[in-house]
Amino acid sequence: MDIQDDHGLSALLYGNERRLCTGFGFTEGPIWVPADNALLFSDIPGNRTHRWRSGTTTAEVYRDPSGWANGLTLDGGGHLLACEHGGRRVSRMRYNAPAEAETLANHWGESALNSPNDLVVHSSGAIFFTDPSFGADTGRREPPFGARGQHQELDFQGVYRIDLDGSIHLLDRDFKQPNGLAFTPDESALYVNDTTERVIWRYPVTGGLELGARTLFVDQRGDERTGSPDGMKVDEDGRLWSTGAGGISVHTAGGEYLGVFELEEHAANLAFGGDGFATLFMTAATSVYAINTAVRGIAPGSR
Repeated sequence: MDIQDDHGLSALLYGNERRLCTGFGFTEGPIWVPADNALLFSDIPGNRTHRWRSGTTTAEVYRDPSGWANGLTLDGGGHLLACEHGGRRVSRMRYNAPAEAETLANHWGESALNSPNDLVVHSSGAIFFTDPSFGADTGRREPPFGARGQHQELDFQGVYRIDLDGSIHLLDRDFKQPNGLAFTPDESALYVNDTTERVIWRYPVTGGLELGARTLFVDQRGDERTGSPDGMKVDEDGRLWSTGAGGISVHTAGGEYLGVFELEEHAANLAFGGDGFATLFMTAATSVYAINTAVRGIAPGSR
């Protein structure tokens, strides 16, 4: 592990990272499932979701095909939610029946969604998700991150909310490529990053679950190191952990930069889990890694 710009970051980590499993196309979307004591993660080009269990060096196939799923999370009822690039939808499934996924959102108006990417669940049960165009078939990616011939119908990339009644609301469309998102511990604010712009925005969340005027929280536009903001999680003290320029960076709730660390492979996403939610799991290119932390994450669906 290579720590750079250490302004307190090393005090949050115990030891070095360990590689849990490898041999995948491109890993993404990790989520810890407490009820099963297991980590789920996506292999997007492989069109599969995998499950890793402690003490093993391999991962079993959990869902195949996955709809080229990327971001995963759990709702308050223990259902698995997935953002499917190829399915162009947000889906929900009972944990023990992943083949029986139902569609929660796949259109905005008359147009198909681009390729839902990441999602978080509010304590009210509302689901917030990003919809960039990474799954579009441009002919430049082999294998693709979506279905062949999947062309974009919308002329924007946005952030949406799905309410309990099934209604879908567009919250903001002022993005190049919205990607990761995370609530603050008290849900008073929502972080959303833009991978193309290499920035992280912070939005106040209103009582009606609308987004207020955003402010710039992290700006990596001038950073020459590898990576752009992608996966994000907050710990119980409100620190924001984000993949991006130089590896995985950490900022306090007040915006203070604590440093960045890089793995053997550059990480795209991360999630807290394990005993006490004090392990950081990281999906990085062909592999999945973990490192113990001095802080605790927030269990998905626990608010």
